[in-house]
Amino acid sequence: MTPAPLFAIHPLATTNAVLNALSTVLLVAGWVAIARGDWRLHRAAMIAAFVTSAVFLGCYLTYHWLVGHVPFRGQGPVRLVYFAILISHILLAVFVPILALRMFFLASTHRWEAHRRLGRITMPIWLYVSVTGVVIYAMLYHLFPGA
Repeated sequence: MTPAPLFAIHPLATTNAVLNALSTVLLVAGWVAIARGDWRLHRAAMIAAFVTSAVFLGCYLTYHWLVGHVPFRGQGPVRLVYFAILISHILLAVFVPILALRMFFLASTHRWEAHRRLGRITMPIWLYVSVTGVVIYAMLYHLFPGA
């Protein structure tokens, strides 16, 4: 199976993958910054990650409004893998905006201990959603492209 040429993929699908990848980089940068005690860089990276994720959501909704449902073409065991990733991605993605907004609220009210505790839950979920968004894109459009 040959991957779809990049020009055959709707530009918003690729934009969505790029935004997810950028969110991943920003989340990791924010995590590294706070681990090193650089709260200013942490704050900037996390705000940028949130904005990037919000732009992603707008592009994602626009893409699916324009294109509709895109079926997965893989067969056999990879189909189960794809849907396990997709379902967990969707279920966890629902919580990311809620958790992220709560994190911003806790930081803005200087409730640092609660912010840290919730961050230990929020960070892996948000990171998983960002990474699996790129994986889903690769599986759907490059590894098992439609006809």
